[in-house]
Amino acid sequence: MSDALDRLLDLLDLEQIEQNIFRGRSPDETVERVFGGQVAGQALVAAGRTVPPDRPVHSLHAYFIRPGDPTVPLIYLVERVRDGRSFTTRRVSAIQHGKTIFALSASFHRYEPGVEHAEPMPEVPSPDAIPPTAERMEKLFGPSVREWYGGNPIDIRHIGPLTFEAERDPSLRTTRNLVWLRADGDLPDDPLLHVCLVTYASDMTLLDSVLLAHGLSWADGRTTGASLDHAMWFHGPFRADRWLLYAQDSPVAQGALGLARGEMYTSDGELVVSVVQEGLVRTS
Repeated sequence: MSDALDRLLDLLDLEQIEQNIFRGRSPDETVERVFGGQVAGQALVAAGRTVPPDRPVHSLHAYFIRPGDPTVPLIYLVERVRDGRSFTTRRVSAIQHGKTIFALSASFHRYEPGVEHAEPMPEVPSPDAIPPTAERMEKLFGPSVREWYGGNPIDIRHIGPLTFEAERDPSLRTTRNLVWLRADGDLPDDPLLHVCLVTYASDMTLLDSVLLAHGLSWADGRTTGASLDHAMWFHGPFRADRWLLYAQDSPVAQGALGLARGEMYTSDGELVVSVVQEGLVRTS
């Protein structure tokens, strides 16, 4: 297991300070705000720890309300909305400085058989045929970038262009963003942990599909943005430490708001996660 992944697992291991109250922290106090995927992942950990293990999460809907302060702890308050025969519902609020910065509703479902169908996985090269993102970043910006980007707990491999490449070459601009991703190391057999790690990772590249269409990047000096809301549906079991294809696209952007959606497939083609997010994208 990489040191970066080990630090992320420690970050997701929340401290329980009361029956429905948990405390989390941020890994880096030098950044401007807390990474949205971290807050979503921690909130889902808090919700999941109040639900029996035989009821996996099947959906979550979240709103990013205020920027998170990385210098102070995050307090997660869990409301036990419903404990039914088939479904369990939880609502989680993340609190900092006495204000709600993030709100999540999650639904957990006892497995039952039913009809099944799914869209097929796109035909793409295998992850072994795709260079790690750190190598591609090094070619663009020099060796110093590898040291900065190489500490990512999630191994991400872009099948198409990086936003920085599309910024330089208009012919590469597209509304589609295909990546392979997995946790950078072997994980324990804890289904909730795998779901929370994928929740964390789902926010890392999703808005890139908006930027790719316009030749923008978060490092171009004129583009700023933030995740506004985030919804996920979990269709079946998976492991976050095995390759998942994250097929993302952006159907529309208007009024400084961009919509992005994604589907995650296991390497054998099973659709296991669907994601939709709206984000703020401002340019100067």
